[in-house]
Amino acid sequence: MFDQVLKSGYKYTFGDLMLVRSYYMLTKPGIILGNLVTTAGAFAFAAGMHHFPLPLFLATLVGLGLIIASACVFNNYMDRHSDAKMARTKHRAFVQGTVSTKVAIALAILMGLAGVVVLSICTNTVAVFLSLLGFAFYVGMYTVLKHRLTSGTLIGSIAGAIPPVVGYCAVTHQIDLGAVLLFITLFLWQMPHFYSIALFRLKEYETAKIPVHPIRHGARATKLHIVWYIIAFMGSLSLFTVFGLTGRIYLVLMLLVSSMWLAQALHGIWRGFWTESDGRWARKLFVCSLVVIMTFSTLIALAQFRI
Repeated sequence: MFDQVLKSGYKYTFGDLMLVRSYYMLTKPGIILGNLVTTAGAFAFAAGMHHFPLPLFLATLVGLGLIIASACVFNNYMDRHSDAKMARTKHRAFVQGTVSTKVAIALAILMGLAGVVVLSICTNTVAVFLSLLGFAFYVGMYTVLKHRLTSGTLIGSIAGAIPPVVGYCAVTHQIDLGAVLLFITLFLWQMPHFYSIALFRLKEYETAKIPVHPIRHGARATKLHIVWYIIAFMGSLSLFTVFGLTGRIYLVLMLLVSSMWLAQALHGIWRGFWTESDGRWARKLFVCSLVVIMTFSTLIALAQFRI
């Protein structure tokens, strides 16, 4: 009898953990982490390290993280039909029916409201407004329009460029030159980042009938766009030093890692506009983009040291 109770209890506990994990994965923790990394870098860039406001920093990350988590749950719900057609997403909770839709949506609403409350109490009106704007772009525009327009990637990049500006404005209380440069730079980084994903996930997007750029315009045009966006990104990141917001070491290091990213993009063009191994090339380009954004977030966080 005691063994049966133990076994029954174990199964119940394990099932609960798996259910909690299913709800947790609806928030897309990878996306939350990526956005909070750039937000943290931008916050440190605005605040400096000598009198770093740790309580404000933590409140900004918690509040914004909750809003992003809410947006991702809504995105998962709205994408459930197309997710069912893609190998990468067909095991998501809404597709498999492993979670209650009503409970998930209720949790998303609560997380969103909690995030707004935290930011409203601890930050300022500008930061709250920008976080809601990012939510609107991601859920209200990107999630809907990506199934209809090639420009969905552009709209998604706008949404993804807003979180670091929220972090910056949580400190400065205003949209100034630094905020504008952060937005432009992050926007330009995301376009080739997402295009590389579209290239190595091309067959899945075709199956789901999501009109990403290489489907509508071909690999040739997509590769050329990647190159031009990376060049524009390099120009934008240089403006931080041109306007005296960062030092020369930042500029040298960022141009170095960005040049590696550009070299990988040019290698794809040199090899041909479409080959059987383009998926591997695009994955390498994707990894390069992650190295670039991590380096950027780290270096701007240390900007006060004039590096």
